[in-house]
Amino acid sequence: GPVQSLRTLCLDAESGSVQWDVEVFRQQATEPKVDKVHSKNSHASATPITDGKHLFVHFGVHGTACLTLDGEVIWKNQELKYVPVHGNGGSPVLVEDLLVVSCDGGDVEFIVAMDQKSGKIRWNTDRTATHLKKKFAFGTPLLISVDGKTQIVSQGAGAVYGYAPADGSVIWKVDYVDGYSVVPRPVFAHGLLYVSSGFDKAKLLAIDPTGTGDITETHVRWTLDKGAPHTPSPLVVGDELYVVSDGGVLTCLDAKSGETRYQERLGGKYSASPLYADGKIYVQAEEGEGIVFRPGKEFEELGRNQLEARTFASYSVFGSSLLIRSEQHLYRIAN
Repeated sequence: GPVQSLRTLCLDAESGSVQWDVEVFRQQATEPKVDKVHSKNSHASATPITDGKHLFVHFGVHGTACLTLDGEVIWKNQELKYVPVHGNGGSPVLVEDLLVVSCDGGDVEFIVAMDQKSGKIRWNTDRTATHLKKKFAFGTPLLISVDGKTQIVSQGAGAVYGYAPADGSVIWKVDYVDGYSVVPRPVFAHGLLYVSSGFDKAKLLAIDPTGTGDITETHVRWTLDKGAPHTPSPLVVGDELYVVSDGGVLTCLDAKSGETRYQERLGGKYSASPLYADGKIYVQAEEGEGIVFRPGKEFEELGRNQLEARTFASYSVFGSSLLIRSEQHLYRIAN
């Protein structure tokens, strides 16, 4: 394959004009395995993250970097070694003075924390799930607070884990059989973590994260077997939990009990996660159709909008506008 330029762009949010455009890494086409991405993926799937002064960007095995908000590269780290399957997927998170990324390859699976100032690896913890037919996942970690203590929740193949930020030690884990290629991000509400087990048969688990050790048998409060998402993340609004399956079935559940409120066939295929903004819930189909509905115990559709573009990325909000990234473009949509 060709040499790829892995870049970071800064756009003016009002006008969309490019303020700066910097090459961060140059990906040499040496390993066919590392170059190959899924047809729904790109080498720039991870979302950048900022602490307000610095910008952190992650290109999976090709490297992680810290930039100033003017586009000057402060540090680069290319020490993460694993064999990606379908390319990179998960995004980094900021925890205290650390940048944390999940690295779940077809060969090895681990979670790693880098020093935000220097990019040096502070800790690196191997996943412990061993019952796996298939490894690899694309998770983005989630920070939660349990009894006043911060935990990093991160999903790999076969299990979801709660880690201590100080040293990366495992506080708890929950196994799911045959779960791999996990994409949805965990969601935390009402004292419960909502996680999807990924492929082959997605299950949604509601986990109480107050336990320690292997809590698979003791702390899973309920599961959803039908209509669980493989790709879109769950969404909690008030007492309701919403999940959109990749095949376009929207399920609304009681977030605490797991009881189904309704199921609605939306039409289309879904990768983007649902978004709650301005009192409404937005979902975006891969074919380009956006559907808006009202939160609540019954389904009430408010409108449909068509973009002539394939969209896999989740919406972002800027003021009263939506930012939508399609395969080829970035759109800003406002009333």
